[in-house]
Amino acid sequence: MKNKYKDLSKEELVGKIEKLESRKKYGLVWDEEKTKEKFEEDSENALPILKEIKKKEIRTDKEASVNILIEGDNYHSLSVLNFTHQGKIDVIYIDPPYNTGARDWKYNNDYVDINDTFRHSKWLSMMSKRLKLSRKLLSEEGVLICTIDHNELATLKLLLQEIFSGKEITCVTIVHNPSGIQGLNFSHNNEYALFVHKKNRKVIAPEERSIDDADVRPFINGAKGNTKNYLRESGYNCFYPIFIKNNKVIGFGGVCEKDFHPKSDNIRKNEIIEIYPIDNKEVERKWLFSRASVEAIKNELFVKYNKKGKKYKIFRTKNKINYKTVWVNNKFNAKTYGTLLLKEIIKTEFSFPKSLYAVEECIKAVVHDKDNSIILDFFAGSGTTGHAILDLNKKDGGKRLFIVCTNNENKICEEVTYPRIRNVILGYKNLRNGKKEKGLKGNLKYFKTSFVRNNIGRDEMKIKITEQCTEMLCLRESIFDEIKNTKSYKVFKQKDKIMAIYYSLERNKIDSLKKELDKISGDKILYCFTLDHLGLNENDFIGWDNVRLEPIPQKILDIYKNIYEY
Repeated sequence: MKNKYKDLSKEELVGKIEKLESRKKYGLVWDEEKTKEKFEEDSENALPILKEIKKKEIRTDKEASVNILIEGDNYHSLSVLNFTHQGKIDVIYIDPPYNTGARDWKYNNDYVDINDTFRHSKWLSMMSKRLKLSRKLLSEEGVLICTIDHNELATLKLLLQEIFSGKEITCVTIVHNPSGIQGLNFSHNNEYALFVHKKNRKVIAPEERSIDDADVRPFINGAKGNTKNYLRESGYNCFYPIFIKNNKVIGFGGVCEKDFHPKSDNIRKNEIIEIYPIDNKEVERKWLFSRASVEAIKNELFVKYNKKGKKYKIFRTKNKINYKTVWVNNKFNAKTYGTLLLKEIIKTEFSFPKSLYAVEECIKAVVHDKDNSIILDFFAGSGTTGHAILDLNKKDGGKRLFIVCTNNENKICEEVTYPRIRNVILGYKNLRNGKKEKGLKGNLKYFKTSFVRNNIGRDEMKIKITEQCTEMLCLRESIFDEIKNTKSYKVFKQKDKIMAIYYSLERNKIDSLKKELDKISGDKILYCFTLDHLGLNENDFIGWDNVRLEPIPQKILDIYKNIYEY
């Protein structure tokens, strides 16, 4: 319906003109006014908090850290995480709806099908709001990975360039369906993973390959060439013997004198054979590495015996190389290691789950501390990312943690995401072959988003948030075990970290809390309620030198002020 400009007041017309003139002159533009989502209705006059569903907690190791599953619209989950994890996330991996035109996602009030004239605007608006919130969660060296197919690849890259300005975006093609999905003109057999990372910084780890799949090349320089650059005189320090015994490299000789010319490229001295970089035409060439640096790659060298020429040759196998931008491997097959694998773990008809190993490879590709890193997926779907982290930790002994978020449309969180993660932690009976699969072990807490109404008095709202922010504070500090519970305060402990929360505006129990904390050794923090937006009164905490003090709920409200209107 066209705007009836003649019916508008002067102020309304001026407002529309100012809005039109403020729009960007270059870049991605879409109609955001047509894209109000259901989460905006749910959070109208309300601020999100977390509530733990204690009966769904899983714990196999009391000493290990805790993974997190959050049920609720991911916009609300990201809002909470902006308080609990700002700047703490090492890797964000997301697999959002691909906006194919199929009626299989529900982030707006209605399904977005191929005939919706605002289909792309709705998708862009949904993604933009969430990516903006996720941007602040990444650590300084953090990397965001977003998978997508051809339907929104171009628009997604433009959106990422806008939101993550100054970052580099690398597009990786992953062949996930060798047989292809038939289209009108092409059969699509791939998808894409966009890596958003820092420029001019090594943030992508080398790809680790098996020996069978390694990059194998002759170690002699210019083995397939005939240019002067590959000859001995172009690098004398690369001309030396390699010693082999029993078909293995055992060491290296010194750089040969310039006037020394071996009679053969293979010289036997008892059980040891000296190999020189001389080609089949008896031309003296050079090894790929100088004598000074070859020791570092000794374990990458191996020997092959040429029966026809009756000679030993040296080859180099690189099982750690830079990732290429096209990934082709059967383990990325989404049907075998996505759909069929999921049906082994739980009974479900979930559509198009990711290959477990495609997700693992994306996360492995990012440089991060395997013992101290957090991976976030706020489009958790079937829970593949959580499964992938548990599987990676099992394989390499890492201690990575995951936070996965999903809504509960069609009970996806209750009936797919959670059951899958529960089963792979605890173990399960394979639904296809009946075999018992061992659990990968791990700890998990299940939270659900809830709300505090903000259409009440400002002080009353602060009281309500303080009363209900316990889970958020536990998540922020990664301290979950309650050891003291009174009407005025609670105390939590995790290894050598202690957190106290003082809920009362009155300070009549503060001395009692201090005595409790004095009994416990460790790193201590106190979150204390105050109505004063400037913070706590230092006179109330004389002698608390060994405890870090934080006021609540003002720090939460400061974060939400930039997200919600209140």
